[in-house]
Amino acid sequence: MEFFEDSFGKVNDQDVTRYTISNDNNVKISVLNYGGIWQQYSIPSNNNHFNMLLAADSIEDYLDAGYSIGQLIGPVANRIDQAKFSIDGKEYSLEKNEGNNNIHSGSQGWQNHFWDVKAEIDKNSAHLILHNNYSPTADGMPANTDIYVVYTLRNDDSVTIDLYGQTDAPTLFNPTSHTYWNLSETDLTIEKQILTINSDYHLAVNKEKIPTGELVKNTNAYDFKKGQRLENALTEMNKTPEKGFDDFFVVAPSSTYAGKEIASLANPVTNLKMRMYSDRNALVMFSANGLPNTVKLNHPGCSWAALALEAQTLPDAPHHPEFGDITMRPLAPVHHWIKYEIEYPGQKLSKS
Repeated sequence: MEFFEDSFGKVNDQDVTRYTISNDNNVKISVLNYGGIWQQYSIPSNNNHFNMLLAADSIEDYLDAGYSIGQLIGPVANRIDQAKFSIDGKEYSLEKNEGNNNIHSGSQGWQNHFWDVKAEIDKNSAHLILHNNYSPTADGMPANTDIYVVYTLRNDDSVTIDLYGQTDAPTLFNPTSHTYWNLSETDLTIEKQILTINSDYHLAVNKEKIPTGELVKNTNAYDFKKGQRLENALTEMNKTPEKGFDDFFVVAPSSTYAGKEIASLANPVTNLKMRMYSDRNALVMFSANGLPNTVKLNHPGCSWAALALEAQTLPDAPHHPEFGDITMRPLAPVHHWIKYEIEYPGQKLSKS
């Protein structure tokens, strides 16, 4: 296990640092102290290393690209209808940053803050530990919170993101990693890759992408239960106004007895595969629809250049109690987790 850090640019005259850990198999992950951006998850390849994540080589290029690439989204991911919610009968208002709604906690979300970062390394795992304290004036939420996010790389090549929160007053807590995947070093898009989602239903939404509360059976383009080549699904979704996916799948949490992955993505040409696990009941999928060709990323900019897979509780849960309770209360710390396992040719199967 190794650790190093390097400069990654500046935001508002403050230094952005990239923190990198590598395991005994020369698998690497990198995280930035700005926005908690997960910048790298790379494996050894014929071209030295292959980064499975859509990524930029400077913070300036990330900010120019937009699309929340790799960002740590919180305290609440996705949309809140009318930018309002109630806890115990008291109503709170948030910034309206997408029409009349709030998305990704607005301009004060975690993705727009610097984090304190430290590394811890032991025999079979390495950790990047991000920490921040947020006040209502800092993140727009009605409480003071103490947040830790831990990225862990193990010698079995897996990565876990642990999200810990505690609060001094009732507030909301439903963060995610807005990570985009492309498991091909050569293909411009993810169309040839095979996606599997452990899901029978997705959420019906209105024109503003706000859930109506209705569950829709997954059929045709939405049916990934047994695995589907993305080209087939995206061709069908290209007929929609979004020209691709921006959808909310109901999944069985991996923390249930079966402990199954919520999703997997595979490149059948190279036999590279990623399995994704989560303790929550939703997978938000966005296919980078309309990503402009002016972006400076490790893949050329175009629609479907990569696939965002965001594990969280079902969106707009404060207005749909049946979706799950994302309220965080004093004396009741909350812990969520997302785990990624990978398989690739030549992989060393050392275990943690």
